[in-house]
Amino acid sequence: MKKEIIIRLSQSFEEATHVEQDVEYWMARDLQGLFEYSSWDNFLNVIEKAKIACSKLLINSHFREVMKMVNLGSGTKREIPDVMLSRYACYLIAQNGDSRKETIAFAQSYFALQTRKQELLEQRISMVERLEARHKLTQTAM
Repeated sequence: MKKEIIIRLSQSFEEATHVEQDVEYWMARDLQGLFEYSSWDNFLNVIEKAKIACSKLLINSHFREVMKMVNLGSGTKREIPDVMLSRYACYLIAQNGDSRKETIAFAQSYFALQTRKQELLEQRISMVERLEARHKLTQTAM
């Protein structure tokens, strides 16, 4: 894959990210376009496969069904279904997508790497917190 394509796709995935109260998520309808699925129903099939790969206890934490208001051509508005997705959900969707599509192949690597970076960051934060707690404990013991 060419460097320009990698840069463009990375930017597209980053721009599609939403953050509220330090919670990062993507909207399925945004990813539908990024993953080059022209039909919502076809993309929903991929989402359903990803849900099967997810632990049943965690599905609601990673796949949150919501309604989204959209403008119609006539100037009116209508609610349509959408899904809020965690990074892990995006990873599962990418893994269950059509890897012959260049964007899906890229997304498989992108979300795997981003998920691993997040895991390492969380481990590092936990380690720093433990070290700080040990330091405080040794200070009070003296």
